[in-house]
Amino acid sequence: MKVTDVAVAVFLKADSSFLLSSRPQGKPYADYWEFPGGKIEPAETVRAALRRELIEELNVVIDECTPWFTFKMHYEHATVRLHTWRVTAWHDVDDAGMCGMEGQEFAWQRLDNLTVGPTLPGCVPIFRALSLPTTYVVTNAAEVGVEAYLQQLRAVWGKNAARGPSNRGFGVVATTAPQLLQLREKGMNPAALRKFSTELVAAAREHGIKVLVNTDVELANEIGADGVHLTSAQLATISTRPAFDWVGASVHNRAELDLASQLKCDFAVLGSVQATLSHPSQKPLGWVNFADIVRDSPIPVFAIGGLALADMTIAAGNGAHGIAMQRRAFTE
Repeated sequence: MKVTDVAVAVFLKADSSFLLSSRPQGKPYADYWEFPGGKIEPAETVRAALRRELIEELNVVIDECTPWFTFKMHYEHATVRLHTWRVTAWHDVDDAGMCGMEGQEFAWQRLDNLTVGPTLPGCVPIFRALSLPTTYVVTNAAEVGVEAYLQQLRAVWGKNAARGPSNRGFGVVATTAPQLLQLREKGMNPAALRKFSTELVAAAREHGIKVLVNTDVELANEIGADGVHLTSAQLATISTRPAFDWVGASVHNRAELDLASQLKCDFAVLGSVQATLSHPSQKPLGWVNFADIVRDSPIPVFAIGGLALADMTIAAGNGAHGIAMQRRAFTE
């Protein structure tokens, strides 16, 4: 079956809003809403296609955009491969400003308040990815002390709540208050781990934070976690996605990333990008190898390994959804 490659622009503002536009009359799915973009011409890059299409569609020129993830959708009229890129800076072509050059409407939307519709099925994976914060914190409570770690989390969550409604980490905006946690405590004995995990989930739930348990599906069910985080070894041995709202996976190469996608994981974590204390003997990937592995990934990918919030821009530029951190999660 012929596959049409399409460049998709996910315009993002700092307040977590994104842009949707309506499909013009005369096209399939007329009056449905979608993320703007269009067909990639032969020998044309995704970036070039986005620049051309957005001038033609919305009268704007892209200043800053970064690759995100790529997936296929099957429609009655076509099978398309959607290359999603996040657009974070742009300017108007002329004094007319942003406008529907083909007679289409457009509207800034938020996930918690969608006011337009219906939306194309191809929007669903993008909405799902937009609901993922761009920082993913891996716990190290055994190292710093359980009570000290919980106090640290409550303190940053409390400060975040005191500031009122704000960016929850969508897009490429970094947030110092972790919204997505991976419970990974290999050095804890079972009793201590169960006690800590129960307290962690209870504290996280008070602030609307998602918690995923590393490896242990049974523990995740027992404590009511939001999901599980699979190891690369698990990816090679299971064939069905665990029954949780959220499933992530650790990967080290493209083959493992493809396994995570086939299992319908929501995201993957790839590293180590730089040298880390936890894996001193592991040769870092570096950003060039990271970008090669995640290019056209079917799912969003976090970069991990010696990273901090200051690395968010370079991570996004190399195709990362965001960054995962452990020891540096609260230091910058």
